[in-house]
Amino acid sequence: MIFEETIAAIATPPGQGGIGIVRISGPEALEIAREVFVFPGNRTYPFKDRYLHYGKVRDSDNRIIDEVLLTYMKAPRSYTAEDVVEIHCHGGIISVNNILQEVIKRGARLALPGEFTKRAFLNGRIDLAQAEAVMDLVSAKTEKSARISANQIVGSLSEKIGTIRERLLALMAHIEVTIDYPEEDIDEPMIFSIRDGIGEIIGEIERLLRTAEEGKIIRQGIKVVIVGKTNVGKSSLLNALLRENRAIVTDIPGTTRDIIEDFINIRGIAVRIVDTAGIRETPDQIERIGIQRSRQNMDEADLVIMVIDSSEPLGCEDMEILEHIRDKKALILLNKIDKTPVLTRKDVVEELGGDIPVVNTSLTLGTGIDKVEDMIYTMFFKGEIEADHDVTVTNIRHQEALIRAQSQLQDLIEGLDTQMPLDIVSIDLRGALDALGSITGETVTDDLIDKIFSEFCLGK
Repeated sequence: MIFEETIAAIATPPGQGGIGIVRISGPEALEIAREVFVFPGNRTYPFKDRYLHYGKVRDSDNRIIDEVLLTYMKAPRSYTAEDVVEIHCHGGIISVNNILQEVIKRGARLALPGEFTKRAFLNGRIDLAQAEAVMDLVSAKTEKSARISANQIVGSLSEKIGTIRERLLALMAHIEVTIDYPEEDIDEPMIFSIRDGIGEIIGEIERLLRTAEEGKIIRQGIKVVIVGKTNVGKSSLLNALLRENRAIVTDIPGTTRDIIEDFINIRGIAVRIVDTAGIRETPDQIERIGIQRSRQNMDEADLVIMVIDSSEPLGCEDMEILEHIRDKKALILLNKIDKTPVLTRKDVVEELGGDIPVVNTSLTLGTGIDKVEDMIYTMFFKGEIEADHDVTVTNIRHQEALIRAQSQLQDLIEGLDTQMPLDIVSIDLRGALDALGSITGETVTDDLIDKIFSEFCLGK
């Protein structure tokens, strides 16, 4: 596609840094670069494709804004498949903003979120699955999620989907020929061949869908909420998992009054760990709000870790929490085992009447932390994740499209089995093709494209 407007944006995070980058893309990118960039000695040189050029950026009053390096990437060998110019200046809010404003004065428009990647997609340099993987890589919080995103950027998922669609198109051709030439009856072996082919493709889709749950966790991480009554060691657990003193720890009940959260990395999985206010009856209005948020976070958690003081008998607050998490994925910590224990694992299991794992810990001594991390991991993954060595579905949109395709193909097989007319059966086949095409962007609507790219960051 040919876009009339030239766009520009800051491509580096805001704040202080060694380098800041202003990116320009579009038909006027090179002309704008000539207007704002000055070579040493005010000499004039041609901009070479894919070279770093040293010089200065000046404003309209001929004042120097910054000393910079400029790169010109000629279409179509650029990120957007358009002419692209990147100005590398000193990092800092003032310098990059002044250069961006000068570029906009010379005719560029401020880019929308994700507009550079959107142009790369619309110009056919990447497909939609690859474009979404770009944002996944930018926002990756672990090495494992970054590797999967990088594999998808180079087309691992797209290639798999493309192969499946090619096989479906070949089967569609057999059916269409029979529809177009009804005098050529389709024989029984051909029906069996089509049915077997569809069955194999359903198997391929099922294998992809089996990766989706783990893939979603790798991409998004899991939310783990720490709960318990006051002064049982919740904040000590947060600090131990983070390996830093993130939360204040005292012997005074009610020290934690609001939600404290951070991210940790457990074997390549991003874990959003949330420390909550201790649950108890209190006249303090602020603490009561914190306790209400604790209950809300329990409901939203992927995993609840309940901390119990093993040196005391179970209290009414403990019983309330145990009842709340009875049907949730949960892990119980019997803390303070360095003191004289009153509670045992058997006591807690009998009280719950369920099969929630229980780990003995002494958070002041650091006992049991490794076991807690192991349990968090194994409660979501049965074995070692090998997803980075194969195609993995990490995007909910892709998962839903695969489910739609699978459903359509199952309806198709049912139609063949009940000898429905082939023109009716072919509708299901087209539906499956459209569902798979929506993953790579071949059959996607403009509204969905706009929504996907609106979630990208500026400058990408």
